[in-house]
Amino acid sequence: MRGHAGEFPLDAATIKIVGKSLAKHLAEINGGKKTRIIIGRDTRESGGWIEKALITGASEANADCESAGVITTPGVAFLARTLPADAGVVISASHNPYQDNGIKIFSPIGKKLDDATEHLIEADIYSANKAEMFIDSEVNENSTLREHYLDYLANEFSSLSLDGLKIVADCANGASFDLAPRLLEKLGAEIIPINNTPNGQNINHDCGSLHLEHLQKKVVEEKADIGIAFDGDADRALFVDGNGRVVDGDAYLFTLGCFMKERNELVDNTIVATTMSNLGLEIALREQGIKLLRTDVGDKYVLEELLRTNTSIGGEQSGHIIFPKRSLAGDGMLTMLCLLEAIKEKNARLEDLTAGFKRYPQILVNVRVKEKQPFGDVPQIAQGAKEIETKLGEKGRLLLRYSGTETLARVMIEGENQEEIEKLANGLAQTIKEVLG
Repeated sequence: MRGHAGEFPLDAATIKIVGKSLAKHLAEINGGKKTRIIIGRDTRESGGWIEKALITGASEANADCESAGVITTPGVAFLARTLPADAGVVISASHNPYQDNGIKIFSPIGKKLDDATEHLIEADIYSANKAEMFIDSEVNENSTLREHYLDYLANEFSSLSLDGLKIVADCANGASFDLAPRLLEKLGAEIIPINNTPNGQNINHDCGSLHLEHLQKKVVEEKADIGIAFDGDADRALFVDGNGRVVDGDAYLFTLGCFMKERNELVDNTIVATTMSNLGLEIALREQGIKLLRTDVGDKYVLEELLRTNTSIGGEQSGHIIFPKRSLAGDGMLTMLCLLEAIKEKNARLEDLTAGFKRYPQILVNVRVKEKQPFGDVPQIAQGAKEIETKLGEKGRLLLRYSGTETLARVMIEGENQEEIEKLANGLAQTIKEVLG
């Protein structure tokens, strides 16, 4: 659930229903046993009252609720998996502005809640009596839960020494504001934290993984080795090399894929990414003997493919990376440590490790349509797409899809020559406009 805090579905009455419904259905799954729910939140000013509303509802259904306070989304997933707990609930809207908030639920294995239980909760939301007054509930915050998560990350990389590395960390005034700097210091890095003074309203504001320009400038000014940028709930991370250049999820997958292959840690020499990952990633990996599997856009689909194929690493261009052997949730701080481990073990700069990855030019053209007909059912579009794919061969890629939220057709082409792909994309877009526009 995500939306404007205070408005449906993130009004106090609805959130209370969610808490009660979740606790009720978890108890049913557990044969009536008392339910334990771990809750964490990011730094938004609405997080506190949303947490109280959720606990009020869950407590009415006889659940024990424990708050980790401000903690990252993957931190809650870790706690749900290891304490153990029956569910972990995150109150966050990730990269959205502070006025928004959201609720995300993890199962006891640290995976997002199954669809069936989500549907049951949704049914309860629409059938419950919302005239019931919201009752304030006491929040039992346990700061040792955050330390438990921090200790886990440090112990996972107990042999990693970051001595000699100068790191700028942009915490987006979000959930990582305290945890990330402390973790890096614990491992011996010289750390320069920025955007680590949250006030409830400055989360993601002109900072973090959505606004990398300040981090780029700071890395160059400080002559730092690397810059790290988290989003509001720190489930993903992007990087900046010592020259101030951005290293996104594609460049990261290339770097870690090569490193893990050298260590014989890359199962079947395969990496999972989405349809939006740049063609340059696929070509660069192929040259290193690594296969790329693509999924639909979304970390949910990346995880499904990772589990289906038992592969070692997958992710999105946005910096959402999953290591299924370590966690079933994307974790920006875990992603950071894996990259720093490669830098230290290879005794190389980040710019050197990414040198084999060449990003191909890309163009995206949107066309407004009257209806979303399957492209293959429209002869003019199908023929135009086939001609483009033949022309591009293995040195280019066409992705033709509809927007999930608007009546738009999206024509995305990647290739070696910007002028050529713009001409091809605009030509196909014109065909779509004439037939479906």
